[in-house]
Amino acid sequence: MDEEYDVIVLGTGLKECILSGLLSVDGLKVLHMDRNDYYGGESTSLNLIQLWKRFRGSDKPPPQLGSSRDYNVDMIPKYIMANGALVRVLIHTDVTKYLYFKAVDGSFVYNKGKIHKVPATDMEALKSPLMGIFEKRRARKFFIYVQDYNESDPKTHEGMNLTTVTTRQLIAKYGLDDNTVDFIGHALALQRDDRYLDEPALDTVKRMKLYAESLARFAGGSPYIYPLYGLGELPQAFARLSAVYGGTYMLNKPECKVEFDEEGKVCGVTSEGETAKCKKVVCDPSYLSNKVISYLSHCYHEPANPNTNDCHSAQVILPQKQLGRKSDMYLFCCSYSHNVAPKGKFIAFVSTEAETDDPESELKPGIDLLGPVDEIFFETYDRFEPVNEPSLDNCFISASYDATTHFESTVVDVLNMYTLITGKVLDLNVDLSAASAAEE
Repeated sequence: MDEEYDVIVLGTGLKECILSGLLSVDGLKVLHMDRNDYYGGESTSLNLIQLWKRFRGSDKPPPQLGSSRDYNVDMIPKYIMANGALVRVLIHTDVTKYLYFKAVDGSFVYNKGKIHKVPATDMEALKSPLMGIFEKRRARKFFIYVQDYNESDPKTHEGMNLTTVTTRQLIAKYGLDDNTVDFIGHALALQRDDRYLDEPALDTVKRMKLYAESLARFAGGSPYIYPLYGLGELPQAFARLSAVYGGTYMLNKPECKVEFDEEGKVCGVTSEGETAKCKKVVCDPSYLSNKVISYLSHCYHEPANPNTNDCHSAQVILPQKQLGRKSDMYLFCCSYSHNVAPKGKFIAFVSTEAETDDPESELKPGIDLLGPVDEIFFETYDRFEPVNEPSLDNCFISASYDATTHFESTVVDVLNMYTLITGKVLDLNVDLSAASAAEE
């Protein structure tokens, strides 16, 4: 604690661990502290005893659920897009060598009370029961346009500039009906609400391409991969990276008070009466609560045994419109096939942005899909975003994790923070095939 560091990182959530890894690789002297005695902060994974302590106030889960050690229950459940930004960061930093991934079995969308596989290619569109025969032909044309679209080749643009044409205008050209637009926007492009319809279409087309390319990657039933033993493995893997490059780790450090000089710039962090000096602080919102605002809570629940068909891991998206809501609901399910529960047990999560004062009842459409459940836990929490000016106080605060079921928005926040801290842009043009060796 009596040394001076370039950066002190507070909290071992995924965002903070990726940043401490990247900054250590860059040769900065990094001290990483957490008030908890475990890695992961908000994005940790808990075993059964830890889960019971957190939600039930006891350390005695029912014996019929099996061994506590066999469970790894994510507190922020998300999957990883196979060709997405997080995989690129993992390859860029070579953190893939600390992790094992497996493909996720299925990707589904809720439509008119039923669950359907999400069609991602022109061939799948032709087979999908989501559309009638004429709609399928129109959708197929649209899918082919998206598959062939290349930003740097105007011949593929069909005379449209997607930086100015809105998604609504692009879709109108293909005559797709509202029902089709709903699953394309929410289950393929993974938009969270309908604002995207009046924004430039390029973002939605890129998102659709990412989905299709990720799906093709492991030829599974979904575009997602997920680490064996749960998401709690991710922060620890980046922490190992930081340590390899000279980063110092201290867990179980109470209070972690950020100190400022007379100009309001950060100058150190005090814990247990000792102050470590630093030029910059990176942290999650809980360490600098006076520099963030809270906005909208979000809530999820976890039962420990829903019945799914043959999928051992799956995602179901329930688009807002299907439920008469303003934001989508997500159902996420995983099991022993990813080593997060004992054989025969499943863990499911239902999450959404809370829109009323009774969030538990808001989750009913997602919970109803699960069938009989052994145990349910509800949690509502506030999300925070920084409102400080990092150029004035040298504090770089991450935003809370959102309700999306994948890590694309998480990594965008990390990359923006990395650029603010270092003035550099991380080059993510990597050989994506480098990750397939880690895939079982």
